[in-house]
Amino acid sequence: MSNRNGYEHGVPCWITAVHPDTGAAVPFYEGVFGWETEDLIDADDPGRYVICRLRGHEVAALVSDHPSAPSPPTAIWGTNVWVDSADETAARATQAGGELLGEPFDSPGGGRVAVLADPAGAVFCAWQPQGRRGAQVVNEPGAWAMSQLLTPDPDGAKAFYGTVFGWTTESFDAGGAEVTLFRVPGYVGGEPSQPVSREVVAAMAGAPGPARWAIDFWIDDAEAAAARATELGGDVVQAPHDAPPFRRAVLADPQGATFSVSQLLL
Repeated sequence: MSNRNGYEHGVPCWITAVHPDTGAAVPFYEGVFGWETEDLIDADDPGRYVICRLRGHEVAALVSDHPSAPSPPTAIWGTNVWVDSADETAARATQAGGELLGEPFDSPGGGRVAVLADPAGAVFCAWQPQGRRGAQVVNEPGAWAMSQLLTPDPDGAKAFYGTVFGWTTESFDAGGAEVTLFRVPGYVGGEPSQPVSREVVAAMAGAPGPARWAIDFWIDDAEAAAARATELGGDVVQAPHDAPPFRRAVLADPQGATFSVSQLLL
């Protein structure tokens, strides 16, 4: 288990899924990951901000559209990056060639958020903590493990994210395809009593089509997760397959939000 009590500027810290019908998404994720959920917004309010917990620890949120940001064309999982100032990060991102999709706003989830897109169109959020300090558990079954940028312009992404967040890169060949690791030099996370060095904060691979940020969760059993997702009305986009050291599958919830699950092969 990897506990977190906060992050640092430039480190992905929180994941949120935006759905047209947030309430309908809740039973799917409770069933696939065993999450407990709590809606932070009164039932009479049209908006939703559902906190998802794994054994009492906050791991993600399921949310509805926010008036300060345009609605995504389909349900989507998004990555939030911890920043000292959402407003300053928004300005820096636009100066670097990105796009501000909505003015920074105070989220009911406990952060000031700017919704941004990089020059290739991949959407992400800058998260300035105002009470919520990101995912409390990562890198264990049922929890978020990594976010990966899939983009047709890796070189442009290296320059953009380096300017906006100070990320450095390390690229290597993975079976004929280049994979890049994004790093925040010197970053150490975890509890003070159990620090965890994790300079690698995200990954990137070249991919055709629209640029997008993808979300990966660890899971105990990839086959069982795929079967459960189907039972709950979701789809198997890519069947479980070996991608050492993981067995991995790409799934979609009933509203079309895609994500991957990875089972560590021991």
